Amino acid sequence: MISNLHSFLTEYFVLHDCEIIQENQTELEVKLTRELDQVLMNRPFYWHYMDKLGRDGDPMSIQLDTSLEKKENQKEWIHYGSPRLHQIFQHIQQNARFTILYEETNGQSKTSLMPWLIVNVMIHYCGKQKREAIYSIGVHLINGAIQTNMMERVDHLSFSRQMTDYSYTISPIIKPVSGFRRAYQYVENHLFIEDFHWVEEAKKTLQEELELLEYFYQQKDNVELLTKERERLSERLEPKINLEVINAGLFYLTEQTSNQVIND
Repeated sequence: MISNLHSFLTEYFVLHDCEIIQENQTELEVKLTRELDQVLMNRPFYWHYMDKLGRDGDPMSIQLDTSLEKKENQKEWIHYGSPRLHQIFQHIQQNARFTILYEETNGQSKTSLMPWLIVNVMIHYCGKQKREAIYSIGVHLINGAIQTNMMERVDHLSFSRQMTDYSYTISPIIKPVSGFRRAYQYVENHLFIEDFHWVEEAKKTLQEELELLEYFYQQKDNVELLTKERERLSERLEPKINLEVINAGLFYLTEQTSNQVIND
């Protein structure tokens, strides 16, 4: 699971060529590009007007607070489940569903690159209390090794869409499709060993609400309305877990980096 939301956001803005104006452990001020201003700030009229005038326009800055709890400041609190974070995830989904990247090397000696499949999965916990979590799973497509927090393990590396001179790739033994199944299965298996106390609470609340609904409608002859209300309650309170793939990529890492990832 991605444990450091702050690092995830910083990487997102840097990768999209935004300027980090100011940053500390929980606060982030970013000067957006035009692209991200259009994605995040909901100013279509402004940009349409700038285009008509033939001007570049001025992208806005955004101030975010990634603290675990909301603080009394002027910054926007961003957390799992917040609308702003969903905007960012949606943008990632639309523009980077799958990518192929190569670790950059010195370009002076022959260097083999090992294939890793990285899959980022969003877990939606639905029920009495909704929450979300992200898992970043890496699958070594040669030996089948699986690692968690994979994006955090490689975020300090430099990647390119083209291989550096004298680099060459090792063909996967495990097909990417099979690697994807392994990553997905890993997440599912991990979910089975989680604490399911929240499920029992959600079921109890749903049962109480259904009993109250039955009592309310017991003297009314409106079966159709009662059925609809039952369905709405179940939709809102029935405990369930949904898995959603944010994106995935084929990352070619040097043998040294691969060994470090496996042994960490």
